[in-house]
Amino acid sequence: MTFTQALLEAIESLNGNKMRSGLTVLGIVIGVAAVIAMLAVGNGAQASITGSISSIGTNLLFVFSGVADGPPGGPGRGRSGNNNRPLTLADADAISDPFAAPSVELVAPAIQGNATLTFGGEKSTSTISGVTPAYATVRNLELADGEFLNEEQMLGRMSVVVLGPEVAVSIFGHADGIVGETIRIEGQPFRVIGVLVAKGGGAFGSEDNSAYIPFTTAQARLIKRNSRDEIDVLFVQATTAESVSLASDEISNILRQRHRTPIGIDDFTVFTQQDFLKTFATITGVLTIFLGGIAGISLLVGGIGIMNIMLVSVTERTREIGLRKALGARKKDILLQFLTESSLLSLIGGIIGIMFGWLIAFTVGQVATATGNNFTPIVGTDAIILSTSFSAIIGLFFGIYPASRAANLEPVEALRYE
Repeated sequence: MTFTQALLEAIESLNGNKMRSGLTVLGIVIGVAAVIAMLAVGNGAQASITGSISSIGTNLLFVFSGVADGPPGGPGRGRSGNNNRPLTLADADAISDPFAAPSVELVAPAIQGNATLTFGGEKSTSTISGVTPAYATVRNLELADGEFLNEEQMLGRMSVVVLGPEVAVSIFGHADGIVGETIRIEGQPFRVIGVLVAKGGGAFGSEDNSAYIPFTTAQARLIKRNSRDEIDVLFVQATTAESVSLASDEISNILRQRHRTPIGIDDFTVFTQQDFLKTFATITGVLTIFLGGIAGISLLVGGIGIMNIMLVSVTERTREIGLRKALGARKKDILLQFLTESSLLSLIGGIIGIMFGWLIAFTVGQVATATGNNFTPIVGTDAIILSTSFSAIIGLFFGIYPASRAANLEPVEALRYE
């Protein structure tokens, strides 16, 4: 028996039991669709996180006090020991020295805290950051309206604030036309001088729900620290993306000398964008594998369904098998016939499942867009190949036992089967 003959007979056999074949295929369809959709969600989450981190620049470094095993949940939130020295403005000035750190372009110190912003009867609790004018360049911030903080406002400790769009909407109801308005931060009046372009979540949370005031104003009036020049985090911009590693070494050497730490024991941590990307890629990779594994169970259940139906088919067609063998059909012909049927069931289910999985991923993307989330599931070629290959292997694997059982039937016993 040729493969073409086996394929035609398999189609004829499956067509003769449409309902049973359809229900069997349904198990594979659900399994493949689940794998496709889950992997698409995982890939989309990874792309969204990577895009958010990369959007603030590929030559950015974060320096904070304390030692951490991985990127912190926010700046300055590493594991700090009792003997750790905090970062200071003097540290920032030393790192800014072009002779000591030629690979460093800009340094932006910052102190951060939470505060209540009010306007009229509306209020919002948001992150308040005391920053320098260089912060906008280092963090790649864009203004939708107004201007960012300048040196004059820094030196004069002026009561001015730049709002993220989410904060603006919370207290004004809109983000446009609010420049010049006066709001209150912890009861103190501040004039709005700018509104940022919406960027969404980042490595340290959403910048859209943040407000920025001059560093000196924050020091003197809103955010108190143990010493006057203590800072929470240093944002450092390297001269180029290629010089990030060199800039990291230069920063580390400067801080080790200034803090006089023992060899091999730092009291600070320097993170680069690549560190964050690697960490988040690992997390989302594990998540994607986990989701794919759960979805793969559906494929396994579908394979068991194929084996069950094929065993039923062998039982129903025992006399037919006996007649074929009596007329000269070889063992391998019977084996080929039933393996072709199980593989065909799996293949049809895989093709339909791919289309259904893509539809689910597309729907999830549309729902995310409609709810204002910057998230798009990505149906990758690897997911399609993986799920299709797995479904084909499932069909072959779970079809081997029924096919072998059919091929090993004795012709005389099969012909006498009622």
